[in-house]
Amino acid sequence: MERFLEELIRAVGEEQVKTMEPMGSHVTFRAGGKADYFVTPSGEKELAEAVNICARHQIPFYVMGNGSNLLVGDLGYHGAVIRMGEAWDFCRFEGNRVRAGAGILLSRLAAEACRRSLAGMEAAGGIPGSLGGALVMNAGAYGFEMKDIVRGARVMDREGNVKEVSAEELELGYRKSAIPGQGWIVLEAELELTPGSREQIREKMDELAARRREKQPLEYPSAGSTFKRPEGYFAGKLIEDAGMRGYRVGDAQVSEKHCGFVINRGQAAPGQILRLCRDVQEKVKEQFGVSMELEVRLLGEFQEPEEGTDS
Repeated sequence: MERFLEELIRAVGEEQVKTMEPMGSHVTFRAGGKADYFVTPSGEKELAEAVNICARHQIPFYVMGNGSNLLVGDLGYHGAVIRMGEAWDFCRFEGNRVRAGAGILLSRLAAEACRRSLAGMEAAGGIPGSLGGALVMNAGAYGFEMKDIVRGARVMDREGNVKEVSAEELELGYRKSAIPGQGWIVLEAELELTPGSREQIREKMDELAARRREKQPLEYPSAGSTFKRPEGYFAGKLIEDAGMRGYRVGDAQVSEKHCGFVINRGQAAPGQILRLCRDVQEKVKEQFGVSMELEVRLLGEFQEPEEGTDS
């Protein structure tokens, strides 16, 4: 692996490569094992070289943004985590269209749109993720989805080739897209917004923020909504009706404020969080015959929690 590390450092710079990096500080769950390599390329050329080096050395890699929908296993990830950082934290407005980098936070992008009296991103302002990650899972909230405003994207394939793809090619559906299956890395996206009243846009954003504070456990680390909404049901209500409100495995807990959220009360281990999620899935399946699919993405190897941690 020394040869791999040498090539990686030569390609992207020594300051942009870390080894055995604790992932708990890079994900909103604030829990996670170590990544063998953690890379923050400074541009497309460095990103393409990092991807090609991983391929040559048969090192698996995972591309992340803000880590708001990711749980990394206790035993870490034996590969390279590539983070889309400052090089992709930008937005350029032209009329009611905006070209933005994959690394920009949705909250910042929504605030910039509001400042320019452009509507369409009000609900996105409270989603704690980056634009790239939001496209990968077609993120949404309060009736809004990214597919409502996306007109196309600039992507890189696993060989480092860059191309423009249309919204149709992205195949944005409920919490899914064609991006993972195609092996694409989102670099930029083009969004189309609607001219509106800045005051009304700000008022709607404030209203949705107040609703989030009232309904969601924002005071604890989490990955937002933990489960996808089963067709014909609401995940939170199913969990509550199954008697799982407040259920704990160590410091991992089904939120008492909103059962659709799994929270870290302090020192929850990734294995405990995953065990709790599996327990919830089993209980809901047993009681209602409904399969609950995780919305949170799992990365790396997990360690089963010790017995006796449930409460």
